Amino acid sequence: MRMLVKGAGVAGLTAAFELAVRGATVTVAETRHALGGNASWFAGGMLAPWCECESAEQPVLDLGRDAADWWDAVLPGQVTRAGTLVVAAPRDAGELDRFASRTSGHRRVDEDEIALLEPDLVGRFRRGLLFPDEAHLDPRQAMAALHDKLAAMGVEFRFGADARHISGFDRQIDCTGMAAEDDGLRGVRGEMLILRTPDISLSRPVRLLHPRFPLYVVPRTDHRFMVGATMIESQSTEPVTARSMMELLSAACALHPAFGEAEIVEAGVGVRPAFPDNLPRIETSGNTVAINGLYRHGFLLAPAMARQAAELFFNQDRTKELAHETDGQRRGA
Repeated sequence: MRMLVKGAGVAGLTAAFELAVRGATVTVAETRHALGGNASWFAGGMLAPWCECESAEQPVLDLGRDAADWWDAVLPGQVTRAGTLVVAAPRDAGELDRFASRTSGHRRVDEDEIALLEPDLVGRFRRGLLFPDEAHLDPRQAMAALHDKLAAMGVEFRFGADARHISGFDRQIDCTGMAAEDDGLRGVRGEMLILRTPDISLSRPVRLLHPRFPLYVVPRTDHRFMVGATMIESQSTEPVTARSMMELLSAACALHPAFGEAEIVEAGVGVRPAFPDNLPRIETSGNTVAINGLYRHGFLLAPAMARQAAELFFNQDRTKELAHETDGQRRGA
């Protein structure tokens, strides 16, 4: 079976893998001239289904709880399984209790345990929540590694290509996000910073709760930290605004004042595709299946959505084969 995957973000790459391992001949078409630059490129890379349920529905947990295992199996060494630490300033203790009441899979930690988990946060927070089964990865490293693995598996990549002008495939999977022709989608703008400072070390993502601008800080290599992210109902891809820059930096400094002396390595914007219920969908139309609406859960939900889409295609073909076999048996009876 010859399959065309439209889009080389995390949804497209994971779909290509699930198709290829099932024996399909896969081509990935991407309008950009190289990997990156889409919403996936600016993601936090947190595989945090329990934390996300603070504001997400149960399907996010159901679909995302095996994401770390998927990424670990496909790309060994890319996943860090150190959990997620959630903290709040003493004056915002109510936010921590509210977060705990809306989530599961955590245990409460005190000031001493926070210091053991993250020595650089010693004395800064009295209470927190640890989600021990969560994980994280570097989205850019993971996408590059998955691209290389797919190429080694024989998947063809066509960058700078308009998939509307490509033909000769049995099936298509549309993973184009906001570029898809779907009136039900809306854009949710997320702004992020990458800061660099050798004065702080973190072993896991840390979420700082705040009534007005909560944030997360995700450690990466070379003393870099991804700080994000805003959620603005907008499809604008214009640069990070001054307001968002100030709020992100202020919140980062509230987590640790040394962030005030950090280098701003990058400021980026990604527009996440979302449906009204903020849940992903798989939709079919003829020989095309569309995966969309991953919202802020791209790396968390993409593996499960890719598996479902691939099974949809292959189960359809198996159903047709069984129907043909049954017809043949009837005629031979």
